[in-house]
Amino acid sequence: MTQLMSQILLPHFVTVEDLNSKQVYNLLERAAYFKNGGRKENFKRQINVANLFFENSTRTKLSFTMAEKKLGLNVFPFAAETSSVQKGESLYDTLLTMSAIGIDLAVIRHPQNNYYQHILEQPGSKLNIGLLNAGDGSGQHPSQCLLDLMTIHEEFGHFNKLKIAIVGDLKNSRVARSNMQLLKKLGADIYFSGPSEWFTSEFNEYGQYLPLDELIPKIDVLMLLRVQHERHEETEAEKNFSEIKYHQQFGLTVARYQKMKSSAIVMHPGPINRGVEMASELVEAPRSRFVRQMTNGVYMRMAMLEAVINGRHIGG
Repeated sequence: MTQLMSQILLPHFVTVEDLNSKQVYNLLERAAYFKNGGRKENFKRQINVANLFFENSTRTKLSFTMAEKKLGLNVFPFAAETSSVQKGESLYDTLLTMSAIGIDLAVIRHPQNNYYQHILEQPGSKLNIGLLNAGDGSGQHPSQCLLDLMTIHEEFGHFNKLKIAIVGDLKNSRVARSNMQLLKKLGADIYFSGPSEWFTSEFNEYGQYLPLDELIPKIDVLMLLRVQHERHEETEAEKNFSEIKYHQQFGLTVARYQKMKSSAIVMHPGPINRGVEMASELVEAPRSRFVRQMTNGVYMRMAMLEAVINGRHIGG
């Protein structure tokens, strides 16, 4: 297999908003290359990376770690609960320390929206470290978005005019925001559904809200979202939330699954609340791509890491 050279050069990878279509397709090509057994570049020096997760994570954290190891990076452990963050150290100063001791890349999951703007816009900064956003609050989730696009592209070979429904806790979802931005740019037709109180005016620019049962028979991709109780305010509606009622009204039940087109696929970023967003028996059903999404995440994150390594010219 011929070695492909990544054509993406990025100093940081914090949002999908600024990616153009060519860059997206190049990332998809590079991730597919890795997935099909393509060899990594031989970097001329050791590249050091730290994963800073200030929110709980299974898939994203382990996937980034696997991607880093497949690229031959030196992964430094970091645990927020035992770091100087507990003494009041700012994220910027944590990164400044890492930069000073030789960490080249930092993968960050943080509860604050746009946390990276403060870091990158720090006046007189001596910070010399590449940032990869592993999710910021309800803002952006670039790696999940791109692994989702990889999964869709594997299935259909294109995005133009695909009917894609994003369903669930829209207001609190960084996955929804990142996906709707790129999918619209690539020509997909976006629809939204779920509890109407979670559909805000910001989504109108990207697609229309329709009842789920109206969408089910005509969509190509059903993208379900986790109900993020940890981001909900303590309202009466939240206190009285019924998993059974939600599943009946807005979840993928077996009956709804059977009404989908035979070519349609089901996606979920995880973790799945079984019996809420999706019936438990459908998680690994024939049209579900949940497992493939997780597999693709490793290879897409390899492509993203490589793009920043090349963009910062630290691979030699």
